[in-house]
Amino acid sequence: MIEVTIERVVSDGLSDAFVVLLREKEGKRLLPIWIRRLEAESIAAAVQHAKSKRPLTHDLCKSLIGAMGGTLHAVHITVLQADTYYAELLVAQSDGVVHVDCRPSDAMAIAVRMMAPILVEDSLLAEFDVHTIEATGSAAEPGIIPAPSTELSAEQLKAYLEKLRPEDFGKFSP
Repeated sequence: MIEVTIERVVSDGLSDAFVVLLREKEGKRLLPIWIRRLEAESIAAAVQHAKSKRPLTHDLCKSLIGAMGGTLHAVHITVLQADTYYAELLVAQSDGVVHVDCRPSDAMAIAVRMMAPILVEDSLLAEFDVHTIEATGSAAEPGIIPAPSTELSAEQLKAYLEKLRPEDFGKFSP
């Protein structure tokens, strides 16, 4: 498992979904994970230490873990199956560590609130190496960057993501 940080949370531009970019802590590899708007806003709010008037769902999870005498030891993003990432919360209690199945988006939102590390299976990061931009200065090959109304095939999207640089996303502000 490789520790990652949340690099950015950005709109994917083609749908109402968002992309969380995870970057390995000691390297350049990225892992993009598509999430819903609600979880994107929750992650962004926690990263920016924003407080809501009432506890949100992820704040409730944090409170429940603490009230039951646990601490969030880590979040593990473990596998990709049928285009779905799987994750688990590792909750440490006095009698050991409990593994709780969780969506990666929820796991990240809780981890940020509890200052717990996010770890990703190495093989998931290996598929998304950041490529050096060629002398053309282009962030992607011609025809790969989509027009706003263009739908991409899975292969085109993968090629596009493999060539992205963090600077291509700009600064996220919720």
